[in-house]
Amino acid sequence: MKRVCREEARAGKTIGLVPTMGYWHEGHLSLIRAARKRCQVLVVSVFVNPTQFGPQEDYRQYPRDLSRDIRSAKAEGVDYLFHPSVEEMYPQGFKTEVEVRELRDKLCGRSRPGHFKGVATVVLKLFSIIRPDVAFFGQKDAQQAVIIKRMIDDLDLDVELVIMPIVREEDGLAMSSRNLYLHPEERRAATILYKSLQKARELVLGGERRASVIISHMKQMIEEEPLARIDYISLTNAENLQEVDIIEDKVLIALAVFIGKTRLIDNLLLDVSGA
Repeated sequence: MKRVCREEARAGKTIGLVPTMGYWHEGHLSLIRAARKRCQVLVVSVFVNPTQFGPQEDYRQYPRDLSRDIRSAKAEGVDYLFHPSVEEMYPQGFKTEVEVRELRDKLCGRSRPGHFKGVATVVLKLFSIIRPDVAFFGQKDAQQAVIIKRMIDDLDLDVELVIMPIVREEDGLAMSSRNLYLHPEERRAATILYKSLQKARELVLGGERRASVIISHMKQMIEEEPLARIDYISLTNAENLQEVDIIEDKVLIALAVFIGKTRLIDNLLLDVSGA
């Protein structure tokens, strides 16, 4: 993979990277299509990264279907599919980890300690192997996007980061590989995440700027769904993830909710500074 990418770069071609854990859905495909339009060479990685899963999380059960991903890659015009083994990415004696302090411990980091250390480490390895000019990530993993941007800036990495919008089902549920875990009643209940975000948007557009009031309304809505259990609801600065009391400019409204045993995340970006 390293040799191939160096040869493409020496030929003057722009390399785009879409990092994935496989089991592609329309959210992944939206990244792949954006990268295909933008870059001369498109690399998509498929690697379920064990270091970003906690000991009680779903690493073993995480959906995998490489054959289906390969068919999609061919249909979408992907040039190279990079599917390394765990042993290749983390050989015996591996000692190095990457941590983006402060940002790692907020939002999802509070309930998933070590998760973003695993994310930052594997993304930096992918950047080192492939050396992309442009890397494409999704807004659904908002904290991940902020952390990767910080890592790129702090380590002077020569990678342009493109964050693509959340892709949703017709009923608003953010597309996720973990949606596969939901049985029909849970799938219906899962729409409460998007509905609560729409309520937050409605409040903000109506002039509400107090984070506590917005969170209270969202919490009340979600708690009325018997299959839902809130992990967190938070309003933060969109760049540094510091929680805000009063919305003044660009705010990230983020939440994580358990639907049954499945933990789902979603978010909304709003900018009230100009309109």
